[in-house]
Amino acid sequence: MNYRTFGRAGWKVSEIGFGGWAIGGTSWGGQKDDESLRALHTAVELGCNFIDTAQGYGDGRSEQVIGRFLKEHKGERIYVATKIPPSPGKWPPSPYDSIERYSEKYLRERLEVSLRNLQTDCIDLLQLHTWTRAWNRNPTALEVLQKFKKEGKLRAVGISTPEQDQNSLVDLIRHGLLDAVQLIYNIFEQEPAAELLPASLEHKVAVIVRVVFDEGSLTGKFTEQTTFASGEFRGQYFAGDRMARTVRRIEKIRKTVDSVEPDLATAAIKFALKPAAVSTVITGIRNEQQARANCGVSGQKPMSDELERALRDHAWLRGVWYAGKE
Repeated sequence: MNYRTFGRAGWKVSEIGFGGWAIGGTSWGGQKDDESLRALHTAVELGCNFIDTAQGYGDGRSEQVIGRFLKEHKGERIYVATKIPPSPGKWPPSPYDSIERYSEKYLRERLEVSLRNLQTDCIDLLQLHTWTRAWNRNPTALEVLQKFKKEGKLRAVGISTPEQDQNSLVDLIRHGLLDAVQLIYNIFEQEPAAELLPASLEHKVAVIVRVVFDEGSLTGKFTEQTTFASGEFRGQYFAGDRMARTVRRIEKIRKTVDSVEPDLATAAIKFALKPAAVSTVITGIRNEQQARANCGVSGQKPMSDELERALRDHAWLRGVWYAGKE
């Protein structure tokens, strides 16, 4: 496993991180805790030392499983990041929403929930689970998180970008208000390369890349006939003709990658690892096989500059797919 510096925090984190959404066991179908724990053990044995989760993953279940795991690994330096959602309301937040959706009282209550779930007295990275550009003029929630940091309840402050407006965080980065950002960057979604990644590198803000596989399509395993279980969020994400359109584009990417990389999933991870600003790529992992496959990419030769440039042509502006399709 290779390691990278986590922005101004200076931590040495594995360039392949553990994405903990699926082990919450709801939005991604059924999941047994024992299987999740085996996946975590395997990833750490392979050198992974960065785990990302959120309160919203299975209503705290993902955090709780990770808390059990950490208790078994006391003494090992494993960095854990979690996320607090805004108080109930629209997702993504409306431009008319008040920053009071992240009030100090609410944030303190939710912080205590994560501390209990993770069985710790200090969280490495606490992130707000979404944002709106409307709050940039009065980012009091970030001031509250800095207060928690001074109290010793957390070590670093971050935001997970709103899917439809990732560049809304650029001003916050430039004003020194963030230690880390979690963003979507993959072969389809390349917009962060314009401003967000360069700004993060310039201001020593750590970058966590999520959705490296575009919710599974960039593994190359889907067909136009692929469907999902009732209640799984990907049924909404790939609603209507979206799966067919995606698969057709995947086949074009496959031709570009050709035999240069072992498979499409490997190419997807390597593409996300190319920017110098990236600190870690959190791949969704729910079993031992996925842990071995994803962590194993770190030991391989990096993607060539030539292939990266060729894959830039596959950028695809799709709007807000997470909102579903009418």
